[in-house]
Amino acid sequence: MNKLTQLRPQTGARRKRKRLGCGDASGHGGTSTKGHKGQKARSGGKIPAWFEGGQMPLQRRIPKRGFTNPFKIECQVVNLDRLSRLEAGVEVTPESLYEKRLVRKRKIPIKILGTGEISIPLKVKVHAISKTAREKLERAGGSVELID
Repeated sequence: MNKLTQLRPQTGARRKRKRLGCGDASGHGGTSTKGHKGQKARSGGKIPAWFEGGQMPLQRRIPKRGFTNPFKIECQVVNLDRLSRLEAGVEVTPESLYEKRLVRKRKIPIKILGTGEISIPLKVKVHAISKTAREKLERAGGSVELID
């Protein structure tokens, strides 16, 4: 029977740590496993992942096109055919569209587009609406109100 003082980890379960620069007998003396000279052998000699050895870097070789408009307003789009599934006379607001899962986010403005037909009157309060969608809604007996 073993005693607590005789317990040891299984052979191969633990490795000795690499003792760098502790003379040739350690097996890691001299250059401390860093090879000979050069930037990578120096202290603090790190090279960024994107560095290509002085060659013109990729982000400078590729031509630049266009720009991103910082003032662009992204809208969530809802088509009329999706609204036609609602009950007649219902007030359509951003909150009600979110609850019915017709839009994914509460804080992004909503725009109604005119794809599809609608025959039920709805009171619509949204941030934006297309010209054809407004005409189709009013033709069906509904009303449109824009909110900021």
